[in-house]
Amino acid sequence: MHPVGLALGLLFFVWSMSPSLLPRPWYLQSVATGIGVVTGYGLGCLIAWILRRCGVHPQWPAAWRRIGWWSLAAAAVVVIPTFVVLGSWWQQIVRELVGADQDARSQYILVVVLAFVVFVVLLSAGRGLRVATNRTSEFVGRFVPVVVARLAAVVVVVSVSVFLVNGVLYDFLLERANTSFAAADRGTAEGVVPPTAPEKSGSPESAQAWSSLGKEGRTFVASGPSAQEIGAFTGRPALEPVRAYAGRESAGTVEAIADNVVAELDRTGGFERDVLAVVTTTGRGWVNEDVATAFEYVNDGNTAIASMQYSFLPSPLAFIADRQTPMDAGRALFEAVYERWSELPVESRPRLVAFGESLGSYGGQSAFSGGQDMLARLDGALWVGTPGFTEQWRYITDHRDAGSYQRLPVVDEGRDIRFAADPADLELPGPWDDRRIVFWQHASDPITWWGFDLLLERPDWLREPLGADVDPGMSWIPFVTFWQVTLDMVFSADVPSGHGHNYGADAVDLWAQILQPEQWTAADTERLRVVLGG
Repeated sequence: MHPVGLALGLLFFVWSMSPSLLPRPWYLQSVATGIGVVTGYGLGCLIAWILRRCGVHPQWPAAWRRIGWWSLAAAAVVVIPTFVVLGSWWQQIVRELVGADQDARSQYILVVVLAFVVFVVLLSAGRGLRVATNRTSEFVGRFVPVVVARLAAVVVVVSVSVFLVNGVLYDFLLERANTSFAAADRGTAEGVVPPTAPEKSGSPESAQAWSSLGKEGRTFVASGPSAQEIGAFTGRPALEPVRAYAGRESAGTVEAIADNVVAELDRTGGFERDVLAVVTTTGRGWVNEDVATAFEYVNDGNTAIASMQYSFLPSPLAFIADRQTPMDAGRALFEAVYERWSELPVESRPRLVAFGESLGSYGGQSAFSGGQDMLARLDGALWVGTPGFTEQWRYITDHRDAGSYQRLPVVDEGRDIRFAADPADLELPGPWDDRRIVFWQHASDPITWWGFDLLLERPDWLREPLGADVDPGMSWIPFVTFWQVTLDMVFSADVPSGHGHNYGADAVDLWAQILQPEQWTAADTERLRVVLGG
């Protein structure tokens, strides 16, 4: 083991314990720490190698080397337990900020053990690649100059590794995952039964068979308020909300599935409602029920929601393995609905809006070239927890007004597009036109703030004042912050509503602001928040 590598590994151990966006269970902290230590060790070895190549070969006396090793060991004995304790304390602070339950701090003792295992596994893998490169270089060196042989060996080993991991292994695992999740998709959540109202897909009158909707689709069409429930809440006449949906098994392509959704809208009278929402789902077809229900209540049920399933993969896997299909599905669904909607007389068209969460926001925005295109073709939109790699979101954010924050941009003084972590964030000094686009994102949501640029670049949201639910002690550290935010995504939805990637009852306030229904009051908003559990 190289002493410079170990010294930097110890420094990265310290950094890995620092707070990030969300609380982490001890085993995820172990992974973050193990990756951090092996990163520091690798950087230390790289620095030593560069110095040797530059002709620096210090010859330390044996006594000095012993002192150095003992000093490094003493530092480790003091630093490791100290920062394990501090790390557990910082995690408790983060839990308090997001309202999560406290964990037993004693579990953090296990962090050192599991982090060591992760370190050894990754270090062994790296050394294995080095051995393979050296052996390949020795063989190729029999036929070409040494410099060429070493370069060729690196290229060959890297190419083979990428092919095996990103090709053979990736394809195998993706195929197995698709098969496995397709089988699981045939199940139905407990308590979910087929709807009887003709306004719902999967009902006896629907051309979309209940069995074809997928597990999340069945849950969606069987949920939501009835006309009677909405009327009892508002004291006004209400309509049965339309929920038009088609599953992945209903057709062979996303375009054909989208056509099935349009046929359902025609059958149910969705194009005759006051407001029509086009919703791109996450992986297996999930729609945020709080957002959908709030939309229906705010409009007295005079609504239609058009949505579809495009994949069998759950959202986390789709997030990693398949970012193209959500874009294809978002474009296909919106274009199919928009084409049919455009054929209607202008005076009788419903207001057209869009919403989606996470991958649904990413896929839904792909139907538009940017913010101005959204405003040209929509009467409103609610994009929830948008992933940071979404092109439209990134462009709008990057072109925010000078002086506004990346986590809450102000665009054209808020005339058409506004960002909010909390409904109060929508209150800006300038006027807000009738066509309203809202990006709903929490300061502590790692799905929004994750990106490869975190490896080597400090983002604006970590230069600016942090959000109210983010630990003030969080700061950007090269390499470390990237892995912390990456692991924050694992349980980003398992925190109380209003934090992380958990978006709930605030949808009522946001829809009321976007759609501005004349009959809806602030008192209605507060009462519905209670109904939704806000």
